[in-house]
Amino acid sequence: MKQVLSCIQPTGKLHLGRYFGAVKNWVDLQSSYDCIYGIVDLHAMTMPYSPKKLREASWELIYNLIASGIEKENIFVQSMIPEHGELAWILGTVCSYGELSRMTQFKDKTQQVKDTDKDAFVSAGLFTYPVLQAADILIYNADYVPVGKDQEQHLELTRNIAQRFNHVVGKEYFVSPETLFTEVPKVMSTADPTIKMSASKGEKHFIDLFGDDARIIKQIKSAVTDAGDQAPGTMSPGIENLFSLLKACGGANYDSLLESYNKGELRYGDFKMEVAQAVVDLVKPMRERLEDIKANKKDIKYAIKQSTAEIRKKAMKTLSEVKELTGIMQTAKNI
Repeated sequence: MKQVLSCIQPTGKLHLGRYFGAVKNWVDLQSSYDCIYGIVDLHAMTMPYSPKKLREASWELIYNLIASGIEKENIFVQSMIPEHGELAWILGTVCSYGELSRMTQFKDKTQQVKDTDKDAFVSAGLFTYPVLQAADILIYNADYVPVGKDQEQHLELTRNIAQRFNHVVGKEYFVSPETLFTEVPKVMSTADPTIKMSASKGEKHFIDLFGDDARIIKQIKSAVTDAGDQAPGTMSPGIENLFSLLKACGGANYDSLLESYNKGELRYGDFKMEVAQAVVDLVKPMRERLEDIKANKKDIKYAIKQSTAEIRKKAMKTLSEVKELTGIMQTAKNI
């Protein structure tokens, strides 16, 4: 099967936006591709972070992913595979300063750092992390990378780096990974349906995938239904977001509720309860699996360390071949 790779930073809660925007797709891809999914804790260090909480956040995310349906053997932890960092240095020598300076996410995140703390500095790691991201992908010779529109520029840079490396060493070594676009619902904040659901915006702007029923129902019942002016006969962003959420959750009454809306007969209170119940029904089995997982943390941690060690074998092979192609020294065991 073709190799699929995707990664996620251990930052923020695993909320409905992240689940429908990425994780659910990852779960579905496992049946058709050879999938590996990385917890990229080194990337999380490019923004201001708490050293005490980083490892805890990584394990919490791993538990959540497994509860969501990701197979344990498909998960690796980036910092446990040092070859990522070593390959990133090598690839950095075939990536130009100009390319990195044009990355829009660097500009956006630089502003985010300044907005959060005017005294915080912007790390060099934030500037160079697209090269590490390229190493994450190329070290496994990934055929496909499922990404959102905001990551297209990064994947294009990865392809450029791969092609330039191939040119330098005189061999078509790295494959150029392709974007794997799949249709995913765009889940917006229920408090402000003009912006994406995000944990960084505050608790009212995201719905925790593993939150309790009462909290989920309360958030959806208080969801904004009208936001700004819209043309006559068009759906407001708030109502559109709730319908999108209902459809994503597989709400059985989606068609009939949409018909009621089009007839002007939709009762918003009843509609919100339908959406809330659909979300509760979706997350309940995942929350129950999470409880079982947390009751067996020791076994889960052992399994992830084993899966990481197994996945690392691919990374070690790639790095050894890259060193041979570039003419740099290898450790004694590889000579």
